[in-house]
Amino acid sequence: MDSIIVQGGKALKGQIHIAGAKNAALTLMPATLLSEEPLTLTNAPRLSDIKTMTQLLQSLGAEVSAMQDGKVQVMSTHGAINTTADYDIVRKMRASNLVLGPLLAREGHAIVSLPGGCAIGARPMDIHTDGLEKMGAEISLKEGYLHAKASGGRLKGAVIDFPFASVGATENIMMAATLAKGTTVINNAAREPEIVDLAKCLRAMGAEIAGDGTSTITVQGVDRLGGATHQVVTDRIELGTYMLAPVFCGGEIECLGGHIDLVGAFAEKLDAAGVDVTQTELGLKVKRRGDRPQAVDVTTEPFPGFPTDLQAQMMAMLCIAEGTSVLEEKIFENRFMHAPELMRMGAEIDVQGGTATVKGVQRLKGAPVMATDLRASVSLILAGLAAEGETRVNRVYHLDRGYEHVEEKLSAVGAQIERVSDS
Repeated sequence: MDSIIVQGGKALKGQIHIAGAKNAALTLMPATLLSEEPLTLTNAPRLSDIKTMTQLLQSLGAEVSAMQDGKVQVMSTHGAINTTADYDIVRKMRASNLVLGPLLAREGHAIVSLPGGCAIGARPMDIHTDGLEKMGAEISLKEGYLHAKASGGRLKGAVIDFPFASVGATENIMMAATLAKGTTVINNAAREPEIVDLAKCLRAMGAEIAGDGTSTITVQGVDRLGGATHQVVTDRIELGTYMLAPVFCGGEIECLGGHIDLVGAFAEKLDAAGVDVTQTELGLKVKRRGDRPQAVDVTTEPFPGFPTDLQAQMMAMLCIAEGTSVLEEKIFENRFMHAPELMRMGAEIDVQGGTATVKGVQRLKGAPVMATDLRASVSLILAGLAAEGETRVNRVYHLDRGYEHVEEKLSAVGAQIERVSDS
C-alpha cells in the first residue's frame, strides 16, 4: 500500500493542468449503454474509478478502449447486453448505480447490485428507484440486488418530484427518460455542471433535453440514440483543490482549464479569506494576499452553493487561518472523519454533529496521518504543504480514485512531495 510524504514550507509557482471531471466522466460512460453506435469521450481523467467503470461496462457487453494515455475513451455497445451488474464490481464505486437507468431504458429490465464507495454516510437508492417506478418500472430488492423491469417492456414518461436535488438520481432518470415513451419532467433536479455536461452529450447523441442547469429538466423520449464525440468538462473539485495549494504555503498557481463559473461560491469564500482569484485566458490564477488566510464560515450546499467535495480541503486551510471558522456539512453525515487526523498535526477543531468549529493556528506540525476517504486524502496532503517538517499520509488508495498524478502535479510547481510504497 502506498503513502505520500510531504515536506512542508515550500512556496509554489507555476501551472497545473486540471483534468476532466471524474464525476462527469463516470456519468457519461454509462450513456454508451443507450446506443449501439460508438461514444467517444475526450479529456477523460486517468483514475482508478474510470478503470472500475470500464470493467463494469465491459462486464455488461460494452467494448471500451483507452487511447492517448487514457485521455480518450472509446466505447461501443453494439452487441448483446448482459443486464446484470455484479456486486464484485459495483461494490467498489458509488457511481456504478448509474447503469440502472440506461439498462432499463434500452433493454426493459436490469439487475444491479447496491453500490459502494467512500464511507461518508448513507446515500440511499430510494430516490432513484421511486423515480423509475413512476416511469412504469417494477423494482424489488433481493439479496442486495435491485431487480427492475419496465411494465410493457418500455419505460414511460412521467412527472417526477425529487424530495431533494440528488445528482445521481437526476442523472439516472435523465438517461432513462431519453428512450422512454413520452415526456418526462424532473422537478427539483440537480443543477451541477456535471448534469449540464451529461445533457450536452446526450443531445449530441440525439436526445431531446431542455432545462439542464435549472431545477426543472424536461426530456422528450426518442426511439433511438446515435453515437457522439464529447469533451468532458473540467473537474471543478480538482480545480478547487489545486486553487487552495498556494494558500497553504504561499506562491502563485495558474490552474489551466479552470473557469470561475465552475467554482463561483468557492471562489467567493477564498476572496473573503484573503485570496486573489483571477480569470486568465488559460485558466485561473490564485495567490494569497497576506501571510495567512483569514477565517470564514462555510456551509455546504447543492450547486451553485459551496461543494461538499471541497469541504475537507477548506477545513484544512482554515486550520491555519487567522481567527475562528465554522463549517456546516449539510449534504453528507460522517464527513468530518479527516478532523481527527488534522488534529494530529496540531489543528484545533471541535466537531459537534454536522458542525465543525476550527480555531486557526500559526503553524501545523508534520505527522503520520491516515486518509479516511477520497477528499480527506488530498486535504491531508494540502495540510502537509503548510506543516513544519514531514507529513506522511497513509492509505492513499482513496486518492487515486479522484486525482491523477497528484504528486507529479505538485512537484512540478515546487512542492517537496513523493509517493512511496509500504510493501
